[in-house]
Amino acid sequence: MISLTADAASDASAPAGPSPVPWAEVLNRYQAANQEQQVRLRDASMEMEIEARLPRLKKEGSLHALRQITRLGQISYEAVRTAGDKMVNKDVIARYLAAEAEASKGIVDSRGRAQSIGLTPDNYKFKQKAVLTTSGRRIYIFQVTPRKSRLGLFKGEIWVDSGTGMPVREAGRFVKSPSVFLSNVDFVREYETIDGLAVPDKVETRVETRLVGLAELNIRYSNYSFLQTAQAGICALGW
Repeated sequence: MISLTADAASDASAPAGPSPVPWAEVLNRYQAANQEQQVRLRDASMEMEIEARLPRLKKEGSLHALRQITRLGQISYEAVRTAGDKMVNKDVIARYLAAEAEASKGIVDSRGRAQSIGLTPDNYKFKQKAVLTTSGRRIYIFQVTPRKSRLGLFKGEIWVDSGTGMPVREAGRFVKSPSVFLSNVDFVREYETIDGLAVPDKVETRVETRLVGLAELNIRYSNYSFLQTAQAGICALGW
C-alpha cells in the first residue's frame, strides 16, 4: 500500500459527480492498474504520426511510422513516409526517436544494475493537487516530484481516474536529458482507454536541441494491436 507524502486534501469542495474516494486509495488503484498494464503492453504495435516544428527557423517536417514494442520492451520503428524539411526530419524527429529507442533498452547505473523509473513511492513524492469531474468521471490530480535526479524521471503532475486507477494525463519536465542532443524536455501526454488499457493518444513535446534550438513535436498514436500473450512494458521514458 502507498503512503502519501503530504497532508490529505479535503474533498469537501470537490465538484458534484461520483462519490469522493480517499486520495491514498486512488493512488493505490493507480499503482495496481499500472502494474497490470506493464504486463499487457509488450508485444504491441501501433501507428504514429509525428509533426515537428522549428519556430525560430520556421521549418516543419513530419513522419508516419509503425512503432513496435518487443516482448523485452524494446522499441523499434519502421518509417512509412516522411514529408517537409529534411533537416527537421533528421536533426529533430530522428534524434528524438533514437533517444526513445535507446531508453527502451533499460536504465542502468554506473555498475550496470537496472534502475526503476516507475511512478512509485520509491522514485517519487506524491502531493494532492486538485479534483475535477468531467464526462461523469472524477479525476484526481497529483503533483509528482522525483526523489533522485535520474534519467527517465520527471517533475510535474499525473491525472488519475478515481474509479479505474487509469492514467488520464501526465505532464512535466524530465530531470535529466535523454540525449546529448536534447535538453529541457517538456511534455504533455494524454491517454485513451482501449480494451481495458490506458494507451497514449497524443503527446506534445517542447525540447531544446543543441543543433537547431527550440523544437516542438506533436505525436498521435493510432491502430493499436496487442498480442494477448504479451509479457509487457513501455519505453523506459514512457514515450
